[in-house]
Amino acid sequence: MNKNRVRKIDNFFKWIRNERNFDNISDARRFIEMKVEIKKMIVDIFLIVMGILSAGFGLKGFLLPNAFLDGGATGISLLISNLTGIKLSIILIIVNIPFLILGYNVLGKRFAIKTALAIVGLAACVAYFPYPEITHDKVLVSVFGGFFLGAGIGLAIRGSAVIDGTEVLAISVSKKSGLTIGDVILIVNVIIFSAAAWLLSIETALYAMLTYLSASKTVDFIIEGIEEYMGVTIISVKADKIRTMIINRLGRGITVYKGERGYGKSGEKHYDMKIIYTIVTRLEVGRLKYEIEKIDPNAFVVMVSVKDMKGGMIKKRTLKG
Repeated sequence: MNKNRVRKIDNFFKWIRNERNFDNISDARRFIEMKVEIKKMIVDIFLIVMGILSAGFGLKGFLLPNAFLDGGATGISLLISNLTGIKLSIILIIVNIPFLILGYNVLGKRFAIKTALAIVGLAACVAYFPYPEITHDKVLVSVFGGFFLGAGIGLAIRGSAVIDGTEVLAISVSKKSGLTIGDVILIVNVIIFSAAAWLLSIETALYAMLTYLSASKTVDFIIEGIEEYMGVTIISVKADKIRTMIINRLGRGITVYKGERGYGKSGEKHYDMKIIYTIVTRLEVGRLKYEIEKIDPNAFVVMVSVKDMKGGMIKKRTLKG
């Protein structure tokens, strides 16, 4: 950390102490941490409430009046409700209790409390909120019922909670086995859809799959955002020119690592070099590869999908020619 940055940080904490009459820097830090915590709590509550309202609309406005199903814990609850006639609001709580206990053990107390409140809120919303019945067209019910339910699940996840406990089960199982989270969710849903086909009808199971696909894509959209990003690592002997190109022509921020060249096309050669890391949208990958190709056709480029990020210059665009 350079001297200017240290000086700026010290001046900032001095300003905080003068403004708030803090006795020492530790008090100022605690105040900042508390401020961040309160801000996060407000945002989380807002997202969870919006998620509950959206999921409730998907259930009562589309799925419940038409006896449709979905995947996950919500799908299990809908299936049991259709077979037994018990109110969905009650079954939602009962079905998710094991997942709440699992979430407490796997992800901690705070997550379990938020999730418990979110599920109870969804149950209350389904029981008492007067949503209108929108349509009885089966395709529209599947697509838009899944959309609003998926939006609700996604918003709740962004608020650090879940209103469908399947994700908690998937995380727990994936840690203890070679399966990924996606594999576990897929297996659970195959079981649910098979049970629906056997106990209700094949047509109901097929529409349930369509609902699930709509919901899962909406969850991905809510969590990951509209744009998909790629993290790009570039190893080149012309790193300085590539760095300048990314900054000036693409308008992106970069990080430069110091590395050592090992074994390559020309054999084993050890020498220091610069490694560039940047993040671009999928739409800009082609442009980036083209510009790198012009500078160094032999550059080694590695690209990985980036799910989320914070800070940096990723949202700023100053593209030139």
